[in-house]
Amino acid sequence: MGKELLLEIGTEEIPAAFLPRAMADMDELIRKALNGERVKFGPVTTMATPRRLLIHVADVAVTQEDQVIEKIGPTRKAAFDEGGNPTKAAVGFARGQGIDLGEIEIIATDKGEYLCARKRIAGGDVAAMLPGLLAKFIMTIPFKKAMRWSNLELRFARPIHWLLALYGGEVIPVRIENIEAGNASRGHRFMSPGPFAVSDFRDYLDKAREAWVIIDPEERKKIIREEAQRVAAAVNGRPLITDDLLETVAFLVEYPTAVCGVFDPDYLKLPREVLTTTMMSHQKYFPVVDAAGRLLPHFITINNTPARDPSVVTRGNEKVIRARLSDARFFFEEDQKISLDRRFEELRKVVYHSLLGTSYEKVLRFRKLAALITAKIDPALAAPVDRAAVLAKADLDTQMVGEFSELQGVMGREYALLAGEDPLIAKAIYEHYLPLAAGGELPESDIGAIVGIADKMDTIIGFFGVNLIPSGTADPYALRRQALGIINIILAKGYPLRLAELVAAGINILQDKLKRPAEEIARDVLDFFRTRFENQLIAQGHAYDVVDAVLAIDASDLAEALKKIEAMEAFKNHADFQPLAVACKRVANILKDFRNGEVRPELFREDAESELYRVFQEVRKRAADHLDACRYEGALTEMARLRAPVDAFFDAVMVMAKEEDIRFNRLSLLEEIAALFRRVADFSKLVTDF
Repeated sequence: MGKELLLEIGTEEIPAAFLPRAMADMDELIRKALNGERVKFGPVTTMATPRRLLIHVADVAVTQEDQVIEKIGPTRKAAFDEGGNPTKAAVGFARGQGIDLGEIEIIATDKGEYLCARKRIAGGDVAAMLPGLLAKFIMTIPFKKAMRWSNLELRFARPIHWLLALYGGEVIPVRIENIEAGNASRGHRFMSPGPFAVSDFRDYLDKAREAWVIIDPEERKKIIREEAQRVAAAVNGRPLITDDLLETVAFLVEYPTAVCGVFDPDYLKLPREVLTTTMMSHQKYFPVVDAAGRLLPHFITINNTPARDPSVVTRGNEKVIRARLSDARFFFEEDQKISLDRRFEELRKVVYHSLLGTSYEKVLRFRKLAALITAKIDPALAAPVDRAAVLAKADLDTQMVGEFSELQGVMGREYALLAGEDPLIAKAIYEHYLPLAAGGELPESDIGAIVGIADKMDTIIGFFGVNLIPSGTADPYALRRQALGIINIILAKGYPLRLAELVAAGINILQDKLKRPAEEIARDVLDFFRTRFENQLIAQGHAYDVVDAVLAIDASDLAEALKKIEAMEAFKNHADFQPLAVACKRVANILKDFRNGEVRPELFREDAESELYRVFQEVRKRAADHLDACRYEGALTEMARLRAPVDAFFDAVMVMAKEEDIRFNRLSLLEEIAALFRRVADFSKLVTDF
């Protein structure tokens, strides 16, 4: 049986956004550290509160596993002479490994027989190596931002105040700068600030609870949800709880309790998003809604302590929300005094990016691109699309968006409605920002979808054009999300848009801002889209070889590419799929670097090639009808008729005939067949069983 490992890092309050990531990182790092030292261990548990990071590892071995080091030496032939006596090479190898020649083994490898020296190193005492391991572990926990304090060199998310480190109930002498580990933790900063000694994980959880600290974030979430429901029910409502806000609040407190406050019902005249953003994003309050989902003039706040007098806490939070909502109402009323058309003109003064000009210039660019897209999708939408494009960014000049940036698009929609704009145009102003996150809501209207595609495409091309391209995990302008947004809008709507044409048009519109050759930008942007599209398709469960085969031919028409992929996956169950794919690969190998000419039936010499040509003529016509109508599964079924005559052709015909005209004619026939298949996919990229 192993021993229990318990480590707590006590700190100043760490930002809530840091903690979920820190828990995941600690889990990964401790597993890597213990495995690296050949230490067996059981389940790993990580927990966190604003003032502590905790990791518990069950059944940690007492000793490291033994290690066998294997060194390969000279070949057997080089190690022994004809009489079987060891050569200088053998003697030198044994001496170099510090072992007797008699301990040398001979092993067989793919390359022959070699001398081998094996050393067994006994595992060391885990307790002895844990201080160094844990010190390194603590120092390597990554954070988005770290800080130094006092005169210490240590960097951490927030200053460390204490360390608790136990192995089998015994203190591990871990030391970080001037901080030495012990067996004591500390309770709630206000309710029970003193230290308490612990003996193991169970004892730690119990005593922490007695000291007003709920260690497990999942338990805190459960308490918050139940408490919020309880106080909301008292005002005949229910809390509006999102997973993101629940997680944030859970990592803001160590002992959650809820109180319900009230605000002036007159504020309910403000747009719903203004109220919820003020409460949820800025104050971390839970709004309260009725049974129909309508906002009530109440909010729920989660305290970090039980309130001695809840009314005092309630009044304090009511004062805060009143001030915030009063500001919001002032901004809302003041913004309406200036028209959206005037605000559009004011965008001349708003810098979008130093290399890409003003927001006004950006609007003019994607307005042109939106017009081109509209002409392909529905020319009747030209006027509303243009109007939506003009007003799309007007709310960036408003005080409301200046104060609550999360409301861009939302306020544009609301102000457009108040100004008497067509509701479809108002809706499009909001929708053109969608999706807001991966897998998020997509535009419902064609107007919003078209403007959104144009805006996002201008953004991607612009930043690629000035060489601000995402690299690694760095994507400061969210170009990956915007590319996925375009992909998913096109797929959801089934738009007949080709990415290559959109990119070319966008580059042409942006040409006065570009710092790179247009050809390079087009290539990189299209590769960028293909990678996003490919990754998404594979993540959705599509076969990687089918995705690769289809996209190798054409990744520009997204909707058609998806249809082809779905048809190919269905066709994989066809009895002729495997042999046909193998035949296609054979054809592809033969046709490397071949440029075909016209097939001349009079040059056929074998019945098999005449028969293949005859069947191919029938198949090509029928398959073409299916292909032109985008019935790809039907086309593939027709193509499958070529399996037997292709096999017969290869069995009976020498493709590379000595006569040049005969050889050229046969290659031309194969090329025409390959060209038909390439209208769907590159079959040579498919994985086959034989």
